[in-house]
This record gives sequence, structure tokens and C-alpha cells, in this order.
Amino acid sequence: MGILEAIILAIVEGLTEFLPVSSTGHMIIASSMMGIASEDFVKLFTIVIQLGAILSVVVLYFKRFFQSVNFYLKLFVAFIPAAVFGLLLSDTIDSLLESPLAVAISLVIGGVILLFVDKWFTKPTIKKEENIDFVTAFKIGLFQCIAMIPGVSRSGASIVGGMSQKLTRQVAAEFSFFLAVPTMLAATGKKLYDFFKDGNSFTSEQIQILAIGNIVAFIVALLAIKSFIGFLNRNGFKLFGWYRIVVGTAILVLMALGVQLKVV
Repeated sequence: MGILEAIILAIVEGLTEFLPVSSTGHMIIASSMMGIASEDFVKLFTIVIQLGAILSVVVLYFKRFFQSVNFYLKLFVAFIPAAVFGLLLSDTIDSLLESPLAVAISLVIGGVILLFVDKWFTKPTIKKEENIDFVTAFKIGLFQCIAMIPGVSRSGASIVGGMSQKLTRQVAAEFSFFLAVPTMLAATGKKLYDFFKDGNSFTSEQIQILAIGNIVAFIVALLAIKSFIGFLNRNGFKLFGWYRIVVGTAILVLMALGVQLKVV
């Protein structure tokens, strides 16, 4: 993988990580079209550049991350389900990650759900993050676990989970962003730990590519988050639902045509 491919993947990551469209599904298409999906470094790259995306959340919501200990406690409680299920079901998750079919089906099903989610949850009562209690945070964390099925979308699952607990669309989306920080940090940390534990190391070229990827992912994610909140408040989820259905169908069509797709 060269610098150009790294920039393209980082743009895809930044655009899709915090939107309810599944970054995994988009990474499948992008890396497969560039012919680099099977490279081990590409698989590691797509995880590590999440650090750049995480940083965008911290920068955008800087004051929120330093407002109270209670804020961190709620994030920890919401993170617990993903940590537990991630450890218990790691083998099952890894096997699902090898299935483009699972991703495509999840994209389509999730898209159908997003077509109706605005009609299902019409009377939110929690209009500030400060009003989310620990039980509600834990329930949202359970919803996030659904995203262990590739193609579901971590942000999509946690946002819908938040709305089901009577959070407004904006508060649900923002809490999903906050929850991404410990979740993605843990996933990246584990990936890097396994990498170095096996005696591997990065070349100077790979370090350069990782640095560029994280910078690009950071900038793009920053813009994507700011745009997403405004769009969500004005238009809801229906467009994202149709978009997911189109992408999932595209993957199914490519598979039917014999195109070899690999999940990164």
C-alpha cells in the first residue's frame, strides 16, 4: 500500500466512522477496488487510523471531556458491554469479519431500520448528556455490541440505542461519538499489542503512512462530525437508510459478478 491508497482509505475512514453507514462496508469496497484488501498491513492500518478519528471527537468536544468525573463514569459503564462481549466472542467476531456477505446483509437490514427510526422514537425526553443516567448508558452500550456484526455500524447501533432510551437525535449522536473514544481506543490498543507481541515492527515507510493516514482521518472526521449533526437535525436518518441499502446491494451485486471482496 502506497501513500495515495493510504490517503484514500483514511478519507473513507474519516467520512464513515461516525456516520451510521458502516465504515467496514466502505473499507471493503475501497480496498478491494484498489487491490490491497488482502495485505496484512492494510488490515492493521484501517484499525490504527481510528486514533486520528478519535482525536477529532476530543478536539470538537474538548470542554465535554473535562467537565466532570461523572462524564467518564458514564462512558465507562457504556463501554463495559463491548469490552466483555468483545473478549468472550472474539473468535466468532473474527469469523464474521471474513464474510463480505454478512456485511452486505447487515448494511441492507440496518438501512431498512434507519428508514423508520425517526417515526419510532418521536417523543424524546433526554435533551442533555448530563441527564443520561448509568442504567441508560449501560443500555446504549448493549446496543453498541450489535455492531460487532460487521456492517451494522457502531455509530448507527449506539445512536438508535440512545433514541430508544428517549435521547434526542443530537444527544444520541453525540453520546455515540463520546462512546467511540474508549471503544475504538481499546480496539486499536489491542491490535497494536498483538502486533508487537508477535515480534513485529514497523518500517520507516509504514510509520510515515500511518502518520499520514491518522492526520487525514482526523481532518476528514472533524468535518464529517460537524456536518452530520446539522444534517441529522434537519433531515433525520432516512437518507442514510437508503444509502446503506444501495451500498449493501452493490456489494451483493459485486459478489454475484464474481468480484473477490475481502473484509479488512
